[in-house]
Amino acid sequence: MNDRNIYWMNYSISITKQVNKSNLCVGAILVSERNEMLCAACSNEECYESWCSILLHKAKKLRISTAQSVYVTVNTLSADGSFSLNDVLNEICVREIYIGLPDTHLANYSNQDPVIMFNNVYRYPDNLKLEIMELHKKYFADSMQSIKCSSYYSDNRISSFVVENLNAKGFNISVDELVKNKKMSAIASLICKKYKAGYQDAYGIVSDAISEAFNFKYGKYSYVHDARSIDLDWKKKFMAICDGAFTADISNANILNVGVGGGQEALNLFFGCKHVTFVDIAKAGLKNIKKFIPLSKVMVSSADNLSLLPDNSYDLYVSLRTYNSSFFNVKEALLEARRVLKSNAVIIISVANGFLYQERECIISGLIIPGTEFVDLYRGLDTIKSIQNELLDIGFDHINLIPTNTEIYLTAMT
Repeated sequence: MNDRNIYWMNYSISITKQVNKSNLCVGAILVSERNEMLCAACSNEECYESWCSILLHKAKKLRISTAQSVYVTVNTLSADGSFSLNDVLNEICVREIYIGLPDTHLANYSNQDPVIMFNNVYRYPDNLKLEIMELHKKYFADSMQSIKCSSYYSDNRISSFVVENLNAKGFNISVDELVKNKKMSAIASLICKKYKAGYQDAYGIVSDAISEAFNFKYGKYSYVHDARSIDLDWKKKFMAICDGAFTADISNANILNVGVGGGQEALNLFFGCKHVTFVDIAKAGLKNIKKFIPLSKVMVSSADNLSLLPDNSYDLYVSLRTYNSSFFNVKEALLEARRVLKSNAVIIISVANGFLYQERECIISGLIIPGTEFVDLYRGLDTIKSIQNELLDIGFDHINLIPTNTEIYLTAMT
């Protein structure tokens, strides 16, 4: 994301501050190839018209038929359930689409959504998403996309546990500081700067704090609070995806499962497998799975450091929901996966993409925006596409993206 993009994103937000915000106020801008604004619109700026109607009216008056980019703070739904942005794209040829947040009335993906339909869609960074939300606190807080509807998710945040653990060790790091320095190396560097500690000591302290946080949350984790508790076919879905990507007999394959969590998932999937190694940053889940599958091997480590494992050793690498975490380096983790896998081996990664709304017994699709209690419907797609790009860069082949109602899978071959 370059400075030019950030400038127009900020501009699209700034124009929403100038009008009545009793309802959701959306800012939109069309920009030319010369990086000049063609026209801008904001909902409610003219007789409570929609941003889309105003933008199209201005574009028609100026005879605008093409644009380099369009910036829209919220991808809104019209009263008839269609996407306002599609009306713009039907009239104006646009090369790049930049979107802040999804409409909060969107609980699931729609084939008509431009985010799903087009590959030239990019997102505003998290700090600007937060700014959009701040302008419309009540609108977002009262929506179905708020995790306040599920107390488990709002009360059990890994970032909060990590902060508590660091504070208990004498390092006063705020949640805001943690959100801005999510990688272990960045948090360690922050501690070095604030407390004049040595880097290796700080890194060890941070690693321990994160490990303890995951132990606390997932050591005794059950599917009671998990979207998979009402998606009873999740195991069948995984096995179907695995069978489609990995043609050999899984029970005899040499398997590496990175991010075992509480161990329940691994027990369901790999109980009959003869050669499986489990890796996790937390010890509790490894202890659980070792008890259930005593012949398995276990290793305490982060996904981006598998240095104790040999090169070219595994037929299948599986990591489910681990890549949701911000506490490790995704590229380094995938490079490690590539190193330990044999030639023509298979990797299967999933990103969790649904939260259980227990009261209504339904699944809210999306991932939490760090530092908020709001689920962004598109964040799972953003995450998986980023991983997909890294897989391509590293040299993986036959990459497939498979969405389900609880998570999005990626499969690929070395």
